[in-house]
Amino acid sequence: MNNELIKQKSWWKSHRKWIIPSVAIVIILISVLFSSGLGGVLGDYSKAYTESSLFEKAIEKAQQNKRVNETLGRIEPIGNMAIFNGYVTYSDDNNSVNTTIKLFCEKGKAMLDISADRIDNIWSYKEIKIRIKSPPERKETIEILKIN
Repeated sequence: MNNELIKQKSWWKSHRKWIIPSVAIVIILISVLFSSGLGGVLGDYSKAYTESSLFEKAIEKAQQNKRVNETLGRIEPIGNMAIFNGYVTYSDDNNSVNTTIKLFCEKGKAMLDISADRIDNIWSYKEIKIRIKSPPERKETIEILKIN
């Protein structure tokens, strides 16, 4: 019987065949992502995710509307993923936003559309409207606020 020690390859030597191409692919994908403009879109969504007061105050204003209360009832707090299920566009150095998020309410579902400008770190709403999606027989748009 031969008692020679079997030398094993280092971790790097045994895995480099798939690590190098994987790293190259990740670098190429990141480059494509940011050069295609998708990086800006992802940036808008992540920025909106941190702007919870923008949505909360708009929902408060909507909840004060009599027609919204009659048609939809109580609006549930927005979930963490609600922003990613909607639409977000920032402009003017992130001081203007147009966004849409899905709302779940006591009596149905709706979309909340917001257009706002940030003035001295406070959101000033230009437009807030709710588009009722369900129940289907009650589809309508309710203007909460519109400033020309």
